[in-house]
Amino acid sequence: MAIGVWISLFAYFALMIGIGVYAMRRSTSTSEDYMLGGRTLSPQVAALSAGASDMSGWLLLGLPGAMFLSGLGSAWIGIGLFVGAFFNWLLVAPRLREQTIHYNNAITIPAFLANRFPTRALSLRMISAIVIVVFFSIYTASGLVAGGKLFDSAFAGLIDIGGLSDYATGVILTLGVVLVYTVVGGFLAVSMTDFVQGCIMMLALVIMPAVVLFGEGGGGFSQASQTLNEVDPTLLSWTSGLTFIGWLSAVTWGLGYFGQPHIIVRFMAIRSPKDVPTARNIGMSWMLISLIGAISVGIFGRAYAVRNGLDVEDAETIFIILADLLFHPLITGFLFAALLAAIMSTISSQLLVASSSLTEDFYRLFLRKEASEKETVLVGRISVVLVGLVAAVIASDPDSQVLGLVSNAWAGFGAAFGPLILLSLMWPRTNGAGAIAGMVVGALTVIAWIALGWNNAFLGGPGVYEIIPGFIAAFVAILVVSNATRDAGEYQHITR
Repeated sequence: MAIGVWISLFAYFALMIGIGVYAMRRSTSTSEDYMLGGRTLSPQVAALSAGASDMSGWLLLGLPGAMFLSGLGSAWIGIGLFVGAFFNWLLVAPRLREQTIHYNNAITIPAFLANRFPTRALSLRMISAIVIVVFFSIYTASGLVAGGKLFDSAFAGLIDIGGLSDYATGVILTLGVVLVYTVVGGFLAVSMTDFVQGCIMMLALVIMPAVVLFGEGGGGFSQASQTLNEVDPTLLSWTSGLTFIGWLSAVTWGLGYFGQPHIIVRFMAIRSPKDVPTARNIGMSWMLISLIGAISVGIFGRAYAVRNGLDVEDAETIFIILADLLFHPLITGFLFAALLAAIMSTISSQLLVASSSLTEDFYRLFLRKEASEKETVLVGRISVVLVGLVAAVIASDPDSQVLGLVSNAWAGFGAAFGPLILLSLMWPRTNGAGAIAGMVVGALTVIAWIALGWNNAFLGGPGVYEIIPGFIAAFVAILVVSNATRDAGEYQHITR
């Protein structure tokens, strides 16, 4: 590996750790500082932090890989996500920012739900914290899988840690760097690094497709289209071979946004509700550019691979292969840093949210109700490490697929929290019994659907994405149980 690649990567690592140290000095003295950055995020940082923590390695590995294999039909996932993200900013962001302050300055999603539904506070905090820790362990593992694939593909044999495989080495190094700046700097470090990482990711997704199309061996749009038509005409079709169930399973990824704790916690931390429209415009612009870039990498990368006789064994590594092949080592290092940025931005956000739940909703709730702020921050840091280690164990299988792990965790959160967050913010009659019913029914439906294999094949036809039955079941459960029960004192004012 050329020295230029290492220079770029070490510069990136040093920048991330430096931001962590800066954030530690500025905002880690209290639990609200460590877990929510003191609610001081500017709209720019909030927007790119939400976007970067959302997209993860899926944006540079999973989505391009799906496009490489299946063509434009896979782009419906991106379209569904874009629409879902827009409505998340429109419906959830302003209300959640206001209501988490209104309900006793809640700094975690479980705490908000407990304060919103006080008669079922303990049960809600316990169940929601369990859902967060379990699904985030899986979600974080997907990011570590992506880091392992990067090192296995790009740095094979160049780093030897105790005889470990290149994949295992990648998992360890990715987790190690993330742990340093997350443990040290908390939420502010995570958000600031997300902002930098989001900029790097977007720039990489502009550069890569342009060089693939118009650089040496590219041939431009017309040549790429001709090549793809010769390989398989359906690659350039949005609908060919796509069943209604397949289309529905793709676009309903957008439903998951309403229930992703690592994304909506950015809404809680934004400086003011008045900043939400600005943040929304910035975030949606970033997302549009990034999604178009990722789709282009996959589809035009397939054309480039065919034209130039490239052997791509794992479609999810097409970004890595092209970065190594087409660019000067310094730029290659920057592109690898972009991939690490996508991976690390999500891992750090997920670790911190899971840590916050362990600290606020287990430790302070059951073990040390009178824990000092200093003690709480320390426990939060220890929890970050523990969740990271569990995720590393889950990610130990090198055959894991990034998109598969992400889809399972995304559906779990979307079904367990999505309907509940929407209704708790917008429907005053939602009560604690309904909240518990919705969360439990949504999570169990997703788990059962996956266990039965119905996400792969359903009633003799194609599989149905588990978020669809999970979201519907949770929504219905909340409506039915809330209407059938009456929790005194819970019909409180809903901030508009």
